[in-house]
Amino acid sequence: MEANLDAPARTVGRYAIYGEIAMGGMATVHYGRLLGPVGFARTVAIKRLHPQYARDPEFVSMFLDEARLAARIQHPNVCATLDIVTAQGELLLVLEYLKGETLARLMRSTRQAEQPIEPAIAASIVAGALHGLHAAHEAHNERGAKLGIVHRDVSPQNILVGVDGVSRVLDFGVAKAAGRFHTTREGKVKGKLPYMAPEQLRGGEVDRQSDVYSAAVCLWEALAGRKLFAADSEGQLLEQILLSRIEPPSKYVSNLPYELEEVVMRGLERDKTKRFTSAKEMAIALQRATPPALASDVGEWVESSAGNALSQRAARVSQIESSDPDIAAFRDVASELARSGGYDAVSLRELSATADAPASGSHSSHLSNISAIAKDGPASIWPRHGQKRLLIGVGSALAAIAIGLVVILSAGSGTHSATSDRSEATANAATAPPPATDPYPTVAPAPIPPPTTESEEQPPVTKPPAPTKPTVKAYAPVNDCKIPYTLGPSGEHIYKRKCL
Repeated sequence: MEANLDAPARTVGRYAIYGEIAMGGMATVHYGRLLGPVGFARTVAIKRLHPQYARDPEFVSMFLDEARLAARIQHPNVCATLDIVTAQGELLLVLEYLKGETLARLMRSTRQAEQPIEPAIAASIVAGALHGLHAAHEAHNERGAKLGIVHRDVSPQNILVGVDGVSRVLDFGVAKAAGRFHTTREGKVKGKLPYMAPEQLRGGEVDRQSDVYSAAVCLWEALAGRKLFAADSEGQLLEQILLSRIEPPSKYVSNLPYELEEVVMRGLERDKTKRFTSAKEMAIALQRATPPALASDVGEWVESSAGNALSQRAARVSQIESSDPDIAAFRDVASELARSGGYDAVSLRELSATADAPASGSHSSHLSNISAIAKDGPASIWPRHGQKRLLIGVGSALAAIAIGLVVILSAGSGTHSATSDRSEATANAATAPPPATDPYPTVAPAPIPPPTTESEEQPPVTKPPAPTKPTVKAYAPVNDCKIPYTLGPSGEHIYKRKCL
């Protein structure tokens, strides 16, 4: 029974854990939610090791091996492993959440409805799983050496068929690989008995052909609509697997293509030399024996066979996704940015205020608020040292312009006066009365100092140089009193004696 999704979710690291999807002997699969900064979230599937096994070093090693191996397999027909978490006494394997159902539940549903699976659909599902197994068999480590992965637990429970029509292999928890940390205890059998290859039961070498045999058992059961091996005790079950004659699936279902049946029976050969040498070889033979169904047809079959379960699951996922994200997780990321010096305190305060705002049914409001901050106040998201340098540079440029204007105006005015007039005006400047009006006022702009900061002193302002004495040339007599004064070194008015 699944846990109540209305109950508060437990958060482990960046992940919120909700109700159960499925339960196995070693772990339970839950709905999960990846919580990221600024309202980012993603629905995932979380495989959670049972508490009694989380304290067993052997099971912990097996669980970690599954994550390490699955992360090396990149293929559309293998369920992707996203993360592994060890925190708060929990051991979690984070997987991609897929909309679909296991082949085991789909086969059970068709048996109850007495509707056999069409050969084309069964061939498409198993062929996809075989391609995924081949990718696992061919996986390499970081140095390019083959890992030699063997799943060892291929069964309908570990083949997920999505509503997109793609089948994917799950659960590499008991896989065998070269350099694997976990080692099986002597005499301990791993996997499900009805799907184990004879050499695996006898304790012989287990390789990729063992996975081919298990996939052939799954195909036989999907076509025949019943179990291949069934008994009341393990002893009888072992005898059937090792010694009994295997009937062809056409005995239980009619109109089965002969070429398809040949592929199934070759995959079930007890003698490995007569079996397919690789999963890819069997997949190609299967696709040639009967045209596999289109992915859209497989997806429609999944929805029709498991419609109620898929609808309930979709409703629960919708409930989870509509809940508010864990703002604390965002604050952790914001604090990390502050410690790293990537942004100043102003921008982080604004982002935190945005995160604290109430949600409006979706996470897009968080992103839009952050965009508004970036647009209205770009300086708040710049580093502070950049702001200081910009202000100092602007102030220095304005000061230089002001100084240049003072020099130009002073030099221009000095050309209209003579040396003798300047000396006489200087001697009587103190006693000369001020004029009633100034017909030609000239005001020199004051220098603009650059802004001061807390960490940097204001650069000194250079005084303008004294105006140079103009060269006096002889000209015809002119009316020198049209402008009755000259400008002094500091811009003051010095009146000519003869114009008073």
